[in-house]
Amino acid sequence: MYWRYAIKRILMGILIYVIIIFIYSILFNTVMEETLNGQIIEIVNGEMLKMSQVGTDPEYLLQYRQIRIKELRTLYHLDDPLPSRIFWRAINTLTFNYGNSTIMRSFKGETDVLAIVLERIPYTLLLFTVAILIDIVVGVSLGIKKAQRAGKLMDQTTSIITMVVYGLPSWWFGMVMIMLFAFTIPIFPSGGFNSVPPPNTFLARVVDTLYHLALPVITLVFIGFWGRAYLTRNIVLGNLQEDFIMSARARGIPERSVLYGHAMRTSAPPILTMSLLSLLASFNGALVFEGIFSWPGMGSLYWAAVQQNDIPVLLGNLSITTAIYIGGIVVLDLIYGFLDPRIKVGGKA
Repeated sequence: MYWRYAIKRILMGILIYVIIIFIYSILFNTVMEETLNGQIIEIVNGEMLKMSQVGTDPEYLLQYRQIRIKELRTLYHLDDPLPSRIFWRAINTLTFNYGNSTIMRSFKGETDVLAIVLERIPYTLLLFTVAILIDIVVGVSLGIKKAQRAGKLMDQTTSIITMVVYGLPSWWFGMVMIMLFAFTIPIFPSGGFNSVPPPNTFLARVVDTLYHLALPVITLVFIGFWGRAYLTRNIVLGNLQEDFIMSARARGIPERSVLYGHAMRTSAPPILTMSLLSLLASFNGALVFEGIFSWPGMGSLYWAAVQQNDIPVLLGNLSITTAIYIGGIVVLDLIYGFLDPRIKVGGKA
């Protein structure tokens, strides 16, 4: 039964996520405790400053400081044994309770780590989803044409271009594109999400965003679609040599129907896998790529958190990125099991 297969995959994804979060908790335990100790001191000092301004007795303030620090250390389990501290840190992470950042702020000035991370997701999603959708359309279309003309001039020429372009680092090619189309020939802006100051009307803002989106999307698409076309070509070409394709041609079915109705249907699962994995991989924000284009996504946030040693933001970014990636893999498994009847479902063929 398909539902057994689905439940098994979902539970496996949850288990893997929990294990990874516990590993993060072990790795980040020492630095997180140092960060929490610093935040506790800041909280208590702030409270004492307010109390001293209203004339509170200094001896009482000293007693209050000791009691308050102990309360907060108990609240955050800092005086517990090491296994207990790791366990509660993992529980907080699994429940998206990341606490407050030490240095970084959200665009609205908030210190809540969850708010800081969540506001960056739409930017990364917009950039890489648009790029990958265009990449899929262009790459799959070119791959089908290559499969139809296997061994001919177009196939050989595009294969050579693929070998040259696919090995280019996206960050290096991005810098070349900025130098060429933002400075030498100033067609596009060099980076950012909006102009400064941003336009006043909603329509003007949308157009301005698309204008800033154009150059990074063109860069990603140009680097990516050649490899996708080559893989699609190999997948489709392999299926075109199968017996059921020869049988369809022998029955007089038009070549277009054979290609799109038979070969592409069989080729869909691996092409879908390749495409979805590319989308999920982009959720790390293509760390260097976003930095080059000053794009305010999750990759830029991760890099800024590392530079500023903001461990809560770093841990929050990692855990949410991991959750998105594992969730996408589970969805991919479910779609793959639905599309491909050859996959064993629930232990039965």
